[in-house]
Amino acid sequence: MPVSCTTNCGRKAILRRPKTGTSLCKECFFDAFETEVHHTITSGKLFYPRQLVAIGASGGKDSTVLAYVMKFLNDKYDYKLNLMLLSIDEGITGYRDDSLNTVKENKNDYQLPLKILSYQNLYGWTMDRVVEEVGKKNNCTFCGVFRRQALERGAVMMGASCIATGHNADDIAETVLMNIMRGDVARLGRCCAAITSSDGALPRVKPLKFCYEKEIVMYAYFRKLKYFSTECVYAPNAYRGHARNFLKELERIRPSVIMDIIHSGENLVFQTGIKTPQQGTCSSCGHVSSQELCQACTLLLSLNEGKAKQGVSKKSHKIRST
Repeated sequence: MPVSCTTNCGRKAILRRPKTGTSLCKECFFDAFETEVHHTITSGKLFYPRQLVAIGASGGKDSTVLAYVMKFLNDKYDYKLNLMLLSIDEGITGYRDDSLNTVKENKNDYQLPLKILSYQNLYGWTMDRVVEEVGKKNNCTFCGVFRRQALERGAVMMGASCIATGHNADDIAETVLMNIMRGDVARLGRCCAAITSSDGALPRVKPLKFCYEKEIVMYAYFRKLKYFSTECVYAPNAYRGHARNFLKELERIRPSVIMDIIHSGENLVFQTGIKTPQQGTCSSCGHVSSQELCQACTLLLSLNEGKAKQGVSKKSHKIRST
């Protein structure tokens, strides 16, 4: 028997929201999803008028939905933001080259300028070559560090004052669990914030902070958005995958666990007086770092010297603290 939309709009429901359990028609789901993102932006004061915002665009569902919704809300509510797309080509054959084609389609569909930077041009290495050197066990360490700095450098080149990323509620809950399991107190204290920044670095903004991954997929599907859905060929070996699987098991038992973990992370109280690393600049590239060499330059040096396999394990404690 058809179920009516719980908003009493008179239309039939086509989905049940994983986040709230309410049954909604397509139009009311769009409105609810977009209104929640708008509320996250306005209540958190994530942006200011005439700000130049670089949207991290990978071609995947999260960044595609982020770009579409940011463009939609900017027009609807007159945020007066200058939006741009920024993509990083890690050099992963059969994955990133295909997803960048999707980003280029989004550029044309949303009429937003696009800049693409590659690991090859920035570091002289592609991820395919990095994996040949270090294997699949630790490659995500290199990619994550390189990508974070590449986004920063690209945004600076574009003249942006912040970077908007497609991190969703599932991502943030996974990060809380990962930081607890690693004992990474410094990151645990800031990973739930909608805006994160450090001295000298551009702020990272998460407009999709409270959006469930399942609802992002639904939104992209019903909006008929073009996105690339293939997982990175090197991702199955990532440490994050263990946290993701654990979170999915918890979600089956308690559907609200994603938001519960985020709210718990937001309300953690840390002991005062703990010494934290002092931010400075990397002596090699000038990027923000708490050590003489930043994470990217440390890993790049290990690659260039043929010591990458030893470098990851020996420097892992330092990498977390930068």
